[in-house]
Amino acid sequence: MVTALAVLVALLILGVGFNRARPYGKLGILAWFQSVVLMSPWIIFFGLFSAGIYLNLAGMLLLFVISTGFYIWIGRKLRAEGQEFLAQRAAAKVAQPSAHGNMSESAFPKSDEATAAPVLSQPENLSIPNDDLQAIKGIFGIDTYFLTETISYQDGAIFKGNLRGDPDATHAKLTENLKTQVGDRYRLFLIENQDEKPVVVVLPSKNDPKPLTLTQTLLSIVLFLATIAASLETGGILLGFDFYGSPERYKEVLPFSLGILAVLLAHEFGHWIVAKRHQIKLNLPFFIPTWQIGSFGAITKFGSLLPNRSTLFDISVAGPIAGGLVAFGMLIAGLLMSHEGSGFKVPTQFFEGSILVGTLARVIMGTGIQRSIVEVSPLVVLGWIGLVVTAINVMPAGQLDGGRIVQAIYGRKIAARATVATITILGLASFVNPLALYWAIVIVVLQRNPERPSLNELTEPDDARAAIGLVVLFLMVTILLPLTPSLAGRLGIGG
Repeated sequence: MVTALAVLVALLILGVGFNRARPYGKLGILAWFQSVVLMSPWIIFFGLFSAGIYLNLAGMLLLFVISTGFYIWIGRKLRAEGQEFLAQRAAAKVAQPSAHGNMSESAFPKSDEATAAPVLSQPENLSIPNDDLQAIKGIFGIDTYFLTETISYQDGAIFKGNLRGDPDATHAKLTENLKTQVGDRYRLFLIENQDEKPVVVVLPSKNDPKPLTLTQTLLSIVLFLATIAASLETGGILLGFDFYGSPERYKEVLPFSLGILAVLLAHEFGHWIVAKRHQIKLNLPFFIPTWQIGSFGAITKFGSLLPNRSTLFDISVAGPIAGGLVAFGMLIAGLLMSHEGSGFKVPTQFFEGSILVGTLARVIMGTGIQRSIVEVSPLVVLGWIGLVVTAINVMPAGQLDGGRIVQAIYGRKIAARATVATITILGLASFVNPLALYWAIVIVVLQRNPERPSLNELTEPDDARAAIGLVVLFLMVTILLPLTPSLAGRLGIGG
């Protein structure tokens, strides 16, 4: 039932995507179909699994190879269609002013002075000095952003008006003009207001993200050391003893500690490598240690402003992909190496704790898991722990990686709603698993707010990124949702 529900959720997501793609014609349908191709192996696999049909590892690999081939082929078609679409879009933007021919002539200034500084309502309590304000007003024009009103906002101002060009090109031109007029003292954001209308927000550069203080840096180091200590204790718990009561047995727990740390560090290096490629600074991570699984992951703040939502997506998704691949590799290798006499015994409930882990174990180990106690390679346990840590960080809430992914793809409003929904679900799940309540508290206290806006919030990530984000969120669900005992029994998991 739970597996079938996950498949239905995936199909619902694809249905919503189709409705969003239709207005873009052939280009939108191709982009949507690319998302379908990317998710289809998982939908087919779990759909067949819920029906009691099991694909072996070779069958799964064949699905992925075919899916990848189609994805590349559609990508080429998409790029070819995209060139034509961009040409049509550019022509439409050029023609846009003529579409308002029925507007009064007073909507357009008739002199250079009016273009540079139209008559506006200006609040008396504006924080920006008047000289700077007049210079900032001079960056706007009828070919980029036609200014109509100025409103005080924090240490800067909101400039209401009409966007007259492509958001990317307009933001680049306005930013260049702003730097020419006032140097590096201000930052220009192009965002949507509450009415979903484009507005320009200008704030002093003193509000840019700050580097960590010495105290914060020391806290980051202490938390990392605590995570190492917790991972050692986790290894002891898995082996059935208290490591800190028997520290001389460090050689037994060290492989478990290193495995957990490998997933965590791969996750953080994934963020760091992509951030460096985009020339974005990241502050040191604040790890969240726990005795149960070593760590719940880390809180990582951006050390500089992000140029757009695509950059937010790339950096946010890179960590879960890197850490998830390491954990997934451990799990698959461990399942393939598991046999009678592997030396590490787990109860069958272990495989019922995750749809993904249970299905993969059934596919790879076959009837080997049809008993109450199963002997597996330690890599299976490490892979499962790594996947859980990764999935927790992909939950669509606040400034978790999943929350940032949702914000990048769907915007801040949807991200805020997803955060509320996630916290509500965790609250309900806490009646079954107390750890859910712990994580809900962590989100509420530390990471409930969406990520700060990018400099250009209007331009959405492309459909390829949206497809990758959907797959990552879908896999998060399959990792965290358990198999019901009845379904596990029908599938032959357990005695």
